[in-house]
Amino acid sequence: MSKSEGFTRDEARALLAGGAPDAADWDVVSRLLLDRFSCRAFLPQPVPRQTLEEIFAAAQFSPSWCNAQGWQLIVTQGAATERLREALFAKAGEASAGSQPDIPFPAAYEGVFGQRRREAGVALYESAGITRQNKTGAVALMRENYRLFGAPHAAILTVEADLGTYGVLDCGIYLGNLLQLLQSRGIASIAQGALPRFAPLLRDHFDIPANRRIVCGISFGYADPASPLNQFRTTRARTDAAVHWCDS
Repeated sequence: MSKSEGFTRDEARALLAGGAPDAADWDVVSRLLLDRFSCRAFLPQPVPRQTLEEIFAAAQFSPSWCNAQGWQLIVTQGAATERLREALFAKAGEASAGSQPDIPFPAAYEGVFGQRRREAGVALYESAGITRQNKTGAVALMRENYRLFGAPHAAILTVEADLGTYGVLDCGIYLGNLLQLLQSRGIASIAQGALPRFAPLLRDHFDIPANRRIVCGISFGYADPASPLNQFRTTRARTDAAVHWCDS
């Protein structure tokens, strides 16, 4: 299997540099997109509450269908993060632990989607020094999701069930903006599809109403620069793999 064609971040930086003459906003937004990565090792110190309140206030201006703003976040800090970490990791260690997400996980990753997924996984394991034969190491790394990768904060993103697919789409827009806003303040993050695997646990833990669906988790804080897990970067598909021009 050949490696899929894609942009490295350095290639994208070279392509985008100076893309909009005298446009400071372009430089800021494109730099944030290229610099952000999914952090998998955090330092323990929390982010100041005032900083987070400013970030969440800005994220609230994300666009949504009919301005419904169906997203809600539960954000943990201090002892609340530790309680969540302990509950999730204990659940993940149960032999009978299954997957009970509110929103079904992808049915399959076929073709190029599967290839991209595998390449990202191989790069992650290699950064941690885990070989393909080391199944125990791979499982242990996967279970770090449920330790929140040591982050001092976690967030659970939920949406009103009646808003359906478009409510989830609105949450995706909000999530993307939130991750970039965190990055703009030097705060690392990782969006976690693994956490809704235990939706019933999260619902009980936080008393989440039945009319809300759990979309994803987010762990965030300050990145540990010494961790090898924070050194690898994924690539992105070339533009023509996603954008198709129609001229007539």
